[in-house]
Amino acid sequence: MSITSSLQSLNLSSPFLHGSTSLPLLSKPNSSPPHQPLRSPAFLPPIRAMKSMQGQVVCATNDKTVAVEVVRLAPHPKYKRRVRKKKKFQAHDPDNQFKVGDYVQLEKSRPISKTKTFIAVAVPSRNGKQEKEEAGELGIPLESKQTQEQPQA
Repeated sequence: MSITSSLQSLNLSSPFLHGSTSLPLLSKPNSSPPHQPLRSPAFLPPIRAMKSMQGQVVCATNDKTVAVEVVRLAPHPKYKRRVRKKKKFQAHDPDNQFKVGDYVQLEKSRPISKTKTFIAVAVPSRNGKQEKEEAGELGIPLESKQTQEQPQA
């Protein structure tokens, strides 16, 4: 008891004595209320967005695994011209639904095996040629298609 009474008699100017803080001592001279956004400490690593890439399936022989080739454009280190860089990733395909030549999107996930950290997700095909072939180049149905439809109706 003598220690606490001596500390109180000293009248220390520290607002953090015994974990208690007094608001008037910590307030700033601003007239605005002390409303500041919380900042993350500097020692924590930044949170990065989940990586997602698109590529073409180049190998689908393994069970529940596809090899996807991702092509990206990067500047050449010396000539600064944009060149294509290719990289193959192993992706998880639980239903074995993808074949060679399909375009898929790779989404980052927890490691599934030593080399698989992506899951393959279906992406609609890049070229809309099939839709144009059915409706003609200008989007108008072909005459052969119209004549076949009229007798049926």
